[in-house]
Amino acid sequence: MKYKVTDIENVSTVFLTGEIDMDVADEVREIVFPLIDAGKEVHLNLKDVPYMDSSGISIIIESNQRAREKNTKVELKEVSQPVEKVLAMARKFL
Repeated sequence: MKYKVTDIENVSTVFLTGEIDMDVADEVREIVFPLIDAGKEVHLNLKDVPYMDSSGISIIIESNQRAREKNTKVELKEVSQPVEKVLAMARKFL
């Protein structure tokens, strides 16, 4: 997995590239959580993520919970079709 972070005012956009699975979950948390803790609004750009497992879903849920605690938010942007399918299935159970 690769990533790039851009900042415009109080919004940090994290562009993730590659699979998001349990092998990289902690790395993604280490990228996203400090931005949330700093009070940034975080946009996760998932257009170049061809695969996401339950670890990736956990990251999204944990990020949203953490953002609420810090009075900010996390948004998903440009979600790839394979990831959208995984998220759609997960929404049925959440």
